[in-house]
Amino acid sequence: MIRPRYADLLQNYPNPFNPETWIPYQLATDADVQVRIYDIRGALVRQLNLGHQQAGHYVDRERAAYWSGRDENREQVSSGLYFYQLRAGEFSATKRMVILK
Repeated sequence: MIRPRYADLLQNYPNPFNPETWIPYQLATDADVQVRIYDIRGALVRQLNLGHQQAGHYVDRERAAYWSGRDENREQVSSGLYFYQLRAGEFSATKRMVILK
C-alpha cells in the first residue's frame, strides 16, 4: 500500500450493506480520529469517536471503524444513501455508502 501524506479514507465494505459495515482508513501520523455518518439531507446520524490512533493501516475488520447501521439513539436506520466523514487531526474526507434492507 502507498503511505498517505497525512491520512486516507477508503471505501466502506460491504457496500451496499445490511445491517453493518466497516470503514477503512490509513494514517501517516498519529491523530485523534472521528468518523461521522450523515443522511442524505446532511443531518448527523452517528458519531464514532475512535480516540487517539497511531499511524498505520486500519483496513481490516479488526482495525477499521465499525458502524452497526444504527443512529445515536441505537435505532436501525432506513435504507438509503449515507455519507461518512473521517476527521483525523487537520485531515477531513467524505465518501458515500448505501444501506439496503
